[in-house]
Amino acid sequence: MNQKECCSNKKKERDEKEYKDLLNRLRRIEGQVRGVEKMVENDAYCVDILTQVSAVTAALNSFNKVLLANHIRTCVAEDIREGKDETIDELVTALQKLMR
Repeated sequence: MNQKECCSNKKKERDEKEYKDLLNRLRRIEGQVRGVEKMVENDAYCVDILTQVSAVTAALNSFNKVLLANHIRTCVAEDIREGKDETIDELVTALQKLMR
């Protein structure tokens, strides 16, 4: 993968499949969040709301795993091959934030 296809200037050009997959995941999550909002508006039972919030959290975690895997396979791998070790520090920082 060349630099144009990957990461440059803190931007990433994604192929059509990755782009659509990420957006579809986010749209499903957005729908789930709207569903939780409606549950609150309709005075749904707390445990039912918590169950749906748990599903939203799981969906976000899944999104993060896909995005992180794509990032490591493309940008991180390419930067390491090019000797840009600062990318490892950036990855470690990102992982620490995800694990909070």
